[in-house]
Amino acid sequence: MEGRPKITELRPVLLFLIAASFAFQIHASSQDHDLNAIFHEPFNESFQGRWIASAKDEYKGVWKLSKSEGHDDYGLLVSEKARKYALVKELDEAVSLKGRTIVLQFEVRLQKSLECGGAYLKYLRPQEAGWRPEGFDNDSPYSIMFGPDKCSTTNRVHFIFKHKNPRSGEYVEHHLKNTPTVPDDKLTHVYTAIVKADSEVRILVDGEEKKKARFLSAQDFEPTLVPSKTIPDPNDKKPADWDDRPTIPDPNAVKPDYWDENAPIEIEDEEAVKPEGWLDDEPYEIDDPEATKPEVWDDEEDGEWEPPKVENPKCSLAPGCGKWKRPMKRNPAYKGKWHRPLIKNPSYKSVWKPQQIPNPHYFKTDKPDFEPIAAIGIEIWTMQDGILFDNILIADSEKVAKSYRRTTWKPKFKVEKEKQRAEEAAAGLSFGLYSIHKIIFDLLYKIAGVSFLDAYNPKIIDLIDKAEKQPNITTGVIVSVVVILLTVLFKILFGGKKPTVAAHEPNRGAAAETATNPGTRSSEVKADESEKEDAALRRRSTRRET
Repeated sequence: MEGRPKITELRPVLLFLIAASFAFQIHASSQDHDLNAIFHEPFNESFQGRWIASAKDEYKGVWKLSKSEGHDDYGLLVSEKARKYALVKELDEAVSLKGRTIVLQFEVRLQKSLECGGAYLKYLRPQEAGWRPEGFDNDSPYSIMFGPDKCSTTNRVHFIFKHKNPRSGEYVEHHLKNTPTVPDDKLTHVYTAIVKADSEVRILVDGEEKKKARFLSAQDFEPTLVPSKTIPDPNDKKPADWDDRPTIPDPNAVKPDYWDENAPIEIEDEEAVKPEGWLDDEPYEIDDPEATKPEVWDDEEDGEWEPPKVENPKCSLAPGCGKWKRPMKRNPAYKGKWHRPLIKNPSYKSVWKPQQIPNPHYFKTDKPDFEPIAAIGIEIWTMQDGILFDNILIADSEKVAKSYRRTTWKPKFKVEKEKQRAEEAAAGLSFGLYSIHKIIFDLLYKIAGVSFLDAYNPKIIDLIDKAEKQPNITTGVIVSVVVILLTVLFKILFGGKKPTVAAHEPNRGAAAETATNPGTRSSEVKADESEKEDAALRRRSTRRET
């Protein structure tokens, strides 16, 4: 329509508005960084002089400024494995946590994974007069400890705060319960603790909330911030005549005459017969026919050379080789050690507990009294190197922390994640072959467990075990197992005596059952006897450990 500008005429204006919008966002982000960050360490330049390494002898680990793998971005690197590390940065001004929200945030990349070690930060409270950063160690008091820790069964993102008991004057560590776990990869992750000092803490991993906890809740922290009103009297002692045994062995019980404690757990199976085809005159192992004496072998210095042993190939398709022995079986006469049955204790009173007295350290509060943060320390022991710390931040705004995650962490994580996906896609073919390999061997183990192949079971298991360790002989093993299967089926269908169950090892047998003691026996005694019998009679497994 006439009088209205065309779209093409408005294009320069639209481009100008879009550019202005981006410029405003960048400026706003810059303002967030510059104006609202209480402390930020990007490790873009040497940390020497600003961060002080502990001079204590136990801290041998060397800190380095290093690029993150695949990036031009620098970070603080744990450069050696199996070392203790300690480094501290004193703040220009202590940060108060009282009556405000404080956000603690930092990035960690476990470039070589983390099997056993810590990657957490300690936010130190003001130290005693005369303290120097060179003296920083594990005993340097902190206000909050926060970050990942992993070793053996430990896998958690710690949040621990120390609080001074106003009655005792002692500082008590309060540990967050049911903590988030550490991501199991080699990517850069950002850890955030949003501390609302008068009420709660929220733990974020990569910007996603993983835990929310209230400081005064017994469900969230251990021990609880507010101690119990009463405690057990440490001076109270159990009376000498106090009997707290609910049951006792029956003093009138007598061991039955037929109870033989000396009967063996296992006996030879007299009904067993040697399987057909057993090769008595063939040794289980023979000299390796392809082995040759090394040229450097000196008979005078090294002794007479003997070729290494290999499995006799004739034994592969036979039930067994060498001298045959009857297998062991459960002894029906075995009863084990006799114990008096338990009866109700006529002198039983109850479980004794000391009396409760007022807790002299009890106090009331509606919010924790946090100590200020005067320094940031990294004091860790780790078995892995390659741990990279970056962008350590203290802010008084969640918005600022989010801005840093968006501009410093997110771009790196995106690149690393795309690379990881490409590597996983490239490894897809290998994974497919592994899956087929697993299916084949699962099928072979099922065949080995068929009842009419029991006589051949040990040999089949040995063949499968070797094929798993040496994939190049898998085809031969499959052919051998098929031949054994067809041979046994042929004998069953067209004549021949069905082989009796036997074993290559003379100590195979089923688990013995414990005969029931007349009267009632304690559950503890039964469990103990059962465990011993199971251990003594445990057969060779016919399935792989999974």
